Parts: sequence; C-alpha cells; structure tokens
Amino acid sequence: MTDTTTGTAKVTLPADDQILITRDFAAPRQHVYRAWTTPDLVKRWWAGKRGTVTSVDIDLRVGGQWRYVMIANGDFEVAFHGEYREITPNERLVHTEVYETPGASDVGAPVVTVTFAESGDRTRVTMLTETHSKELRDAILESGMEGGMQESMDALEEVAVSLE
Repeated sequence: MTDTTTGTAKVTLPADDQILITRDFAAPRQHVYRAWTTPDLVKRWWAGKRGTVTSVDIDLRVGGQWRYVMIANGDFEVAFHGEYREITPNERLVHTEVYETPGASDVGAPVVTVTFAESGDRTRVTMLTETHSKELRDAILESGMEGGMQESMDALEEVAVSLE
C-alpha cells in the first residue's frame, strides 16, 4: 500500500456558487466509503484535531437523515446535519449539509456530491458543494473550513488504511 499523505486536499472554486475539494487516499475505495458511512468510524475522523465527536447518526438511504455533533476544543458544540438524496454504494453520495447555527434552515441548504473513484490501490474522493449564492459559498470558505477539513481528511485516511 502507498504511504499516507497529510494536508493534500485541494480546494478549487469551479463556479461562484461551488466549492470543489479533491483528495487522494492510500486505501481502497470500499474502505474509504466504509469509513465515510459507518457511525463508529466517522467518530474516529470527523473532528480531526479540533475536538471530540459526541454523536454520529447515519440513516444511509435516500431520504434518510445524517447528523454529526462534536465538542470543539474551545468547549462549544458544533453540529451539522442533512438528508441523503442519492446513494450509489462505494461510488457516490449526494446529500444536503446544514451547519446548525441559530436561524439555520434546511431550505436552500448546500448540496454536496461526494464521489469515490478507485485508481490502483488509491482512492480519489471529490466533494462538490453547491450553494445557492456566492455569499454563502464565501461564508463557508471564510469560516476556517479548509483547516478543519484538511485535518478530517488526514484522519479519514488513517481510519480507511486501518481497515485493511
């Protein structure tokens, strides 16, 4: 198996209302997908180094809900939730994503398309987030999302590699 990498997720902006994240993992696609969709495994990587995951609920079916909660290192709760719109096991997930803040609504929530593509003994994951406006896209980018995402993706790779 190829060596793991750190901090290698690439963020690009294909359109004014989109964020594209691409990352290669040193693990087979089915292991990356399993780590992405299994609650006990998500608990091991989702917070990166920024806190402790306290709850992961995944109802992995079209129309099913997901929700992740962590206590961040600053002793405050961070939670996200959404609904699965499309599921192709080991290949593709499409879901909404809502950051639970006061006044947050599921109406107009960003839609995230995650693809898992195998290449030899590695897996390329792409996450396309589509927002309803440039302002929301920019707010997501300015939230510090990239640093936390890099840590989460590094931890995800460690979990996926450990499944072998």
